[in-house]
Amino acid sequence: MTHTQNHDTEPEPVTVYSTTKCVQCDATYRALDKKGISYSVINVEHDPEAAQMVKALGYMKAPVVFHGNDHWTGFRPDKIENLPTKPSRENAPILH
Repeated sequence: MTHTQNHDTEPEPVTVYSTTKCVQCDATYRALDKKGISYSVINVEHDPEAAQMVKALGYMKAPVVFHGNDHWTGFRPDKIENLPTKPSRENAPILH
């Protein structure tokens, strides 16, 4: 039996919970952009439910980044580097 990787699957979404005028948030956005990772941003100053959720997890500063079951706070280039990117069709193997 041969297993092939499905190159059409999307990586799990990345969500950044942020605040306004947040230097570490901006650094996180730049690192995600540089790696080509799409993400959504939720400003906890404008979303009380999101603010309560991240506080309930013990986070008191932004950014809080979620990827699947993994989450962390602050600018973490080591974590961002380990996030999967969507496979490029140019590099996908040709299956016959």
